[in-house]
Amino acid sequence: MSEIASEVLDRIVARAVEEDCGVGDLTTQSIVAADLVARAELLAKEDLVLAGWPVLVRTFQRVCPLLAIDAAFADGRRIEGGTIIGTVRGLATKILTGERVALNFLQRLSGIATLTRKYVDAIAGTGIIVLDTRKTTPGLRILEKYAVRVGGGSNHRFGLFDGVLIKENHIVAAGGIGEAVRRSRKWVDHLKKIEVEVTSLEELDQAVKAGADVVLLDNMPVEQVREAVAKAGGRVQLEVSGGIQLDNIRDYAQTGVEFISVGALTHSARAVDISLELHL
Repeated sequence: MSEIASEVLDRIVARAVEEDCGVGDLTTQSIVAADLVARAELLAKEDLVLAGWPVLVRTFQRVCPLLAIDAAFADGRRIEGGTIIGTVRGLATKILTGERVALNFLQRLSGIATLTRKYVDAIAGTGIIVLDTRKTTPGLRILEKYAVRVGGGSNHRFGLFDGVLIKENHIVAAGGIGEAVRRSRKWVDHLKKIEVEVTSLEELDQAVKAGADVVLLDNMPVEQVREAVAKAGGRVQLEVSGGIQLDNIRDYAQTGVEFISVGALTHSARAVDISLELHL
């Protein structure tokens, strides 16, 4: 997680802790002795790919810098259900105050990494790259895209500022694919690729003729994608998106496209089951 600036991670964690704790943890403060020392174990309750342990550490340290946090595994490791992932030692009040926010991060990011690994495994040996999308939780994109990488996937553009992707509404606004590409080519520097989303073979022809670098084949069935690959003839790189699931991604990967983007990696990943168990 070294590629995420420390101050960026601190801001995300600080907002989350403030949101949950407010002026204080009423339940813990009213029940647990202020000087009680405890040890907590983080337990994987299902098979998962670990992602987000550094965020958990930063969360607990935000609550109390004196907590001792030890990891048994690094991010990216496959972990079987029933395995202890790591421990937290220190004042029980601080552990309990940080528990929910820390688990929210760890469960969410591990869920994304776990789902991503399933998609990557499903097309193993094909050489095709699995990409994420911008369909992320507002404010958490940098963490969720990190989790995709941990799971073995790759990142599409991070935001609107670092890549051109001409979609249907852009085409409508410009009056056509050719004009949209022409305007983008005039606006962005020569090092930026221009990608165009199309929904038909006719639109693919228009995008290739206009000089697009990459064409995104949106919601096309497998047979139509095969036709698109043959029609493109290697003149542009091809990406497939829309309707991609674990039971059909290999069929798409074998069509000859270069990329497959899956919005579900971030917008539909289920948080995995990890618990925190306190021991005195």
